[in-house]
Order: sequence, then structure tokens, then C-alpha cells
Amino acid sequence: MGFLRRLLGDRTPDGFAGALSPGEEVVDSAPVEGGGHLVVTALGLWIPAEDGARRVGWHLIAKATWADGVFTLTESSEVGTAGSAVVLADLPPVRFRLPAPGRLPREAYQRVEGSIRSRHRQEIGTGGAWFVQRKVPGRDGTVLQVRPDPGTDGTLVEAIAEQVAAKLVNPAE
Repeated sequence: MGFLRRLLGDRTPDGFAGALSPGEEVVDSAPVEGGGHLVVTALGLWIPAEDGARRVGWHLIAKATWADGVFTLTESSEVGTAGSAVVLADLPPVRFRLPAPGRLPREAYQRVEGSIRSRHRQEIGTGGAWFVQRKVPGRDGTVLQVRPDPGTDGTLVEAIAEQVAAKLVNPAE
């Protein structure tokens, strides 16, 4: 049955435990050593989870790297807002060994990079922050995300992010 499904265009791997949204189609997938799959769709990267699988939107992937048979994912968590900007913090990296990666690492990298419309690094005091405009899968427009370095004054970063977000909405001001 799996072969017939793939022949007819459904690339969902056998045993995939995620619940795809209507119209969300699998672009590519790769089995993960130890069980489960990484699955690429237009809306995000599905990863194995305790309750089956969960999707990480492309706009919430801070970093995705591929080396020595291991796909390393650094996911960001939305920890606050500053005006219309979203403040992010990186979660610890998660590593997936892929015995048969196929095109998945390249597909994932292209979608992460494709979600980025602009990025700017700003030094702030003894730290700094990344200001990134990103496309959110399934929505029109972009969102301004700010990711302060650990130890950087969060209040100052949020004040700057709020001003930047307001200027992006009303550039003449």
C-alpha cells in the first residue's frame, strides 16, 4: 500500500504519527534512527515527539545543520512581544541521526532560509540581538522577530524592537 500511495503522489511515510493540516502535503521525509521520521511540508518540519510527531514552523527554526549523518535542529520559542515584534529564545539543540537522509537536509535548509526576508545583527551593551523579518507559513506578510543573546538587557532589546516594529509599519514616522 505504501508504494501505491507514493506512486500516486502521497509522500507521507508509513507510520507517520502527525496530523497534517488540510492541504498540507509532504515534500520529503527521512527515517530517524530509533524511530519516527523527519517530515518536510510547506508549513514546517515535523519531528518525532513523545505523543507521536509535532510540527515546528519554518519561522521558529533558528538553525538547522547537517553533518556526519546527524541533522541538528535549534528551535526558537516565542517568549514575549515588543509592540508587534516577537521576542524569541532558543531551545537546546536536538539531534536526529538519519541513516537515509535523501534530500531532506537540503529541503529543510532551503525552507528555513526562504522564510527569512531580512536580518540584522545589533550590538547592545555587552551583548547583542538578531532582528529578523520572517514569513510565517500559511499567513500573509512578515513578522519581526528579535533574538537577544543570553545576558543582554532584555528590557532594552524589547524597547528597541518595539521602535523598529513601529517604523516597519509606518516608515514615514
